[in-house]
Amino acid sequence: MHTDCDLLPEGLEDRLPASAAAAARVTRAVLDVLDGHGYDRIQPPTIEFEQSLASRMAGVQPRRMFRFVDPASLRTLALRSDMTPQLGRIASTSLASAARPLRLCYAGQVVTIKGDGLDPTREKLQLGAELIGKDSVEAAAEVVAVAIEALRSAGATGLSVDFTLPDLVDTLAAKALPLPSEAIAVVRRELDAKDAGGLVAAGGRAYLPLLTAIGPFETAIERLAAIDAGGALAGRIKALREIAARVGGAARLTLDPSERHGFEYQSWFGFTIYADGLAGTLGRGGSYAIKSNAAGGTDEPALGFSLFPDALIDALAQAESPRDTLFLPLGHDPVHAARLRAIGWRTVAALCDGCDAKALGCTHRLEGGQAVGV
Repeated sequence: MHTDCDLLPEGLEDRLPASAAAAARVTRAVLDVLDGHGYDRIQPPTIEFEQSLASRMAGVQPRRMFRFVDPASLRTLALRSDMTPQLGRIASTSLASAARPLRLCYAGQVVTIKGDGLDPTREKLQLGAELIGKDSVEAAAEVVAVAIEALRSAGATGLSVDFTLPDLVDTLAAKALPLPSEAIAVVRRELDAKDAGGLVAAGGRAYLPLLTAIGPFETAIERLAAIDAGGALAGRIKALREIAARVGGAARLTLDPSERHGFEYQSWFGFTIYADGLAGTLGRGGSYAIKSNAAGGTDEPALGFSLFPDALIDALAQAESPRDTLFLPLGHDPVHAARLRAIGWRTVAALCDGCDAKALGCTHRLEGGQAVGV
């Protein structure tokens, strides 16, 4: 029987044993891949000054953060809703003198005031990597390839990567397809919504061909290249083709050049990752700038990705078979039990005569020095 004292707030939940074990394996698999590619792990605090979290990148939304006053400093603190700005702070301060490109990775929980869209979840596991100090095609290709490898190592299958150009409208509006400054945000929004009527009504008729450059990468990139933009897109198109060539057959590739949702602080390049059998987005990344808070300082370019593997973890936990577990009766030889654990057995020791091996989730029982099925 549950009482109000046992309830959790909406959007928060416990991870029970199977799910917690799957989460640990996914986290370890992803971090092992990142370590193998030279990304060093850091562990920022869960709580920081709100000003620090909100000032390192454009597009960070303080209204999504839980905020409260620190009784020691009387300044506003915030519970992180995204770990990427924290890496920006560390790169700009403690690791400001480290050689570039600087490769960092992380794993931790993030919390938001409300869920995203129809997903009510407010606490998520975030894993990711950032390549700081470079914003090149080679760096972008590395980031995409490493993200795919990390997810495949964690158990995701049927991966699909959707490329986008977050600053597309701003680039075209500057010269090739000019727009009044007040219309840029509206055209960007209607393109993101794929609303042709709304796009025309907003004065963006010239942008309608972009709605055809969506779908499988090879087809969509040709349609994008056919749009007469006075050469404004030539560099972007060349870069996308080079990144796609680097990824090769590791994932299905698609293109949606005007996609903006989830790319609030990305600049010229962005990507979203999906996997077969999993609802929603598994990860996203792209290029961005780390803002300098020093007087006269310059912004630093960076590329990275964030993975939100909760759906993958749930799927792996549900599909997993029970592990072989050996029941150790009272009076067993602890030295022998230690040897069994050393060769891979999971053991559960009896604490009383009435302990039931099967009820405790054991698949085998130690009898006469041998493992016997229960």
